[in-house]
Amino acid sequence: MQLTQATDYSFRVVLYLASLEPDVVVTAKDIADHEEIPMRYLLKTLRSLVKAGILHSFRGPEGGYALAKKPHEISLLDVVEAVEGPIAINRCFVQADYCTKHWSHMCPVHQALGEIQHKLIQHLAQYNFGDLLQRYQEFRQNSGKCQR
Repeated sequence: MQLTQATDYSFRVVLYLASLEPDVVVTAKDIADHEEIPMRYLLKTLRSLVKAGILHSFRGPEGGYALAKKPHEISLLDVVEAVEGPIAINRCFVQADYCTKHWSHMCPVHQALGEIQHKLIQHLAQYNFGDLLQRYQEFRQNSGKCQR
């Protein structure tokens, strides 16, 4: 199981915008340049984050993007679900009749995967971008430079 590159880009965008002063509006080009994300992927990513209410978009000559919430109010789970949709590590969690044996309610694999999925969601929800930004800033102070 692996998160998509779009999700990785989204993490980078949100962390970058969280590092700026509140309400700073940044153009897509500036985000693409700073985070080294190809523009065609970035625009799709930005649309997903705006649609999910994580970012605001502003039109016009002074337009761009800014966080719609405080960094502490945005979790890794919020970003993953904005880009990839609800987490379901197996299709039987989304569509009960997917299992050809029609016994997911008593399947030991289904039960184990359900526990794993629940813990994954809990862990992604507990990490927010305010805390991640603080970790990043501490790392930069302690190391003198950051390898991204």
